Parts: sequence; structure tokens; C-alpha cells
Amino acid sequence: MITVTEATATAGALKRLSDEGVSIWLDDLSRKRIASGNLAELVEAGSVVGVTTNPSIFQAAIGSGEGYEEQLADLAVRGVTVDEAVRMMTTADVRAAADILRPLYEATGGRDGRVSIEVDPRLANDTRATVAEARQLAWLVDRPNVMIKIPATKAGLPAITAVLAEGISVNVTLIFSLERYRQVMDAYLAGLEQAAAKGLDLSAIHSVASFFVSRVDSEIDKRLTVLGTEEALVLKGRAALANARLAYEAYEEVFSGGRWLALAGAKANKQRPLWASTGVKDPAYKDTLYVDELVAPGTVNTMPEATLNAVADHGEITGDTVTGGYAQARADLAAVERLGISYDEVVRQLEDEGVRKFETAWQDLLDAVAKALDSKGVDAE
Repeated sequence: MITVTEATATAGALKRLSDEGVSIWLDDLSRKRIASGNLAELVEAGSVVGVTTNPSIFQAAIGSGEGYEEQLADLAVRGVTVDEAVRMMTTADVRAAADILRPLYEATGGRDGRVSIEVDPRLANDTRATVAEARQLAWLVDRPNVMIKIPATKAGLPAITAVLAEGISVNVTLIFSLERYRQVMDAYLAGLEQAAAKGLDLSAIHSVASFFVSRVDSEIDKRLTVLGTEEALVLKGRAALANARLAYEAYEEVFSGGRWLALAGAKANKQRPLWASTGVKDPAYKDTLYVDELVAPGTVNTMPEATLNAVADHGEITGDTVTGGYAQARADLAAVERLGISYDEVVRQLEDEGVRKFETAWQDLLDAVAKALDSKGVDAE
């Protein structure tokens, strides 16, 4: 875990990234990080202006049990269900983190100082249940700077619109394809339009669209390696950046169009692109690759702690590395397609796998909590 001295040191190194218009969010949360004051130190140092969570992060934090013993004992005495216990623990952590980040939220007009919490991943293909869960999470956390994470599945799209229409800020997650990203932006605009029709204050509604990066390279690189030709191997490590850069091009297009301008006149906020899954999976690549090469104004980069430390230590922030690369990005993805690797098949597979991985992490978390409750003499059904 980053120490206060390290947090101060990172501020200078990461300031260049912030100065380029990139908001740095930490892709991690635990009760230990909150209770030790570490999260507050990172925020005070100026390096971190938001926090994201997901089922895997909570599984790692709560599964360890560290810092949760007292609450687990209380929950056991009450005889709560495992699902309720998990919700009580995760929302407590998010609420505490939101309080730490509240001054930033107020200072930036709600743009940053955000903490995200995800709907139960088992609901990813159920629109109505996702909407109900989002309402419940917003009520449980009860902080204006919370963002509810909703996956960009087909069932998630109408849920995104419905939740935004109620004035709840949303972090749309698990976006892999350019087509789905455009659908996400459309769902956002529809949500704002419905909120406006209800007379809600659009300036209070914020959203980010979490576009996943490294997993695209992991899958396409694997297929390029199987092909093994010189033409294939030279394309390794290029598809994910190309995909993300073209997503930013789509963002620029949508948020300069007539539909957006009508909402902007009502003081609506743009839905910012958020680069997720920015930890490098292939050790052959520079560990700051998906930060150095995705610098663009109005974006968010949510980093695991290892990536945050790496950027602070040896990141190369040289200005905008996105907007000048659209032609090359299209050429790179076209070259991959010409080799017989289907972009549509890859992104569809990644979305399905993403949902399954979060479902597995959630079930592991439920199992760990059930065991902890049972050890305290409670039959956790």
C-alpha cells in the first residue's frame, strides 16, 4: 500500500497527467486503506481524485477479513443473510470513501471526488432488477458523490437510461466495442432527456463510460501469436490502444453534435470516457503503456495501485497521445481483421467473459462471508 511519503512523491510525477486533463482515479478500495488514512493521504497529495470498485476488488478486500471482523460479528448476531451482509460491508466502505472524497466533489462541481459501486453482477442480463438494485445502492450509500456501476450489456443499456432519468449518476462498465460504446452514449443522452422532461437539474447528473483496454490486447495478441507470421507479430500490443483511441474519436463526435448541444444548453455534463483495465497483462510491455499512450483531455484513467506507482516512478507523459492517432488506429484494426481475426467476435467474447469473471468473484465473496458468519455460530443461509 502506498505510504504518505510515497503519496507526496507521486504528486509531482502524476501532476503532468492531471494537467493534460486526465482525472486519476484509484481502482481499489478496502477498509484497511480507509482506516489507515492511506486513501486520505493519496487524495491530499493530489494524485487521486476518485475511486472505482468492482466485485473482484471487494472479493480481495473482504475475503481477507482484515478490518471487517467487528462488523461481521454484528451482522452474525443479527442473523442477516449472506447477500445482506455483503451489501452492508461494501456500501459501508463506499460511504466512508465518499466522505473522504466529498471536498473534492464539491470543489470540482461533481466532476471528480467520485466513488463507484457496482450492481450485483448476477443481474447483468436483467434490466428491471438492475434498475431496482441501482436505486437500492444509491439509497444505501446515500452520498451525492456515489456513482452506480451498470454493465454495458444489452439489458444494461435501458437500465442506464432509466437510472440516469431518476437523477442517479452512473459509471457504465464493461465496454469493449465501439458499437456498444456508441449505444452507451445514446443511452446516456436518452437518460438526460428523460430527466430534463421530469424537470430534474441536469447539472447534478454525471456519468463516465468505462472502456476496457488491456483485455483487448490480451485476447487479440493471443490470436496473433497463434498465427505467428511476421505480419501478425508486428501488430501485437496495438489493438487495445487503437480501439480506445477510436472510442475517443466517437466521444468527440457525439459530444459536439446537435442532440448534445441541446442538453448542454440545459447545463448537462458530458459523459467522460474512462480508461479501465489499464494494468498491463503482458510483462513484455511497459507497465505504464495504457496510461502514457491514452492521454487526452476530459478523460479518466482508473489505475490499480501498481500502475499508479509505476506511472509516478517512470511514466512518460508527453501531452495528448490520442487525438492525432485516429488514422493509424483504423489501420491497425483493419490489419488485424485482414489476418482473419474478427473484431466483433473478440469484443463479444470479452463482454461475456467480463460478466462471468465478476459473477465468479461475487460468488467467491459470498462464500467467504458465509464462512465467516458461520464461524461466529450463525447459520448463514
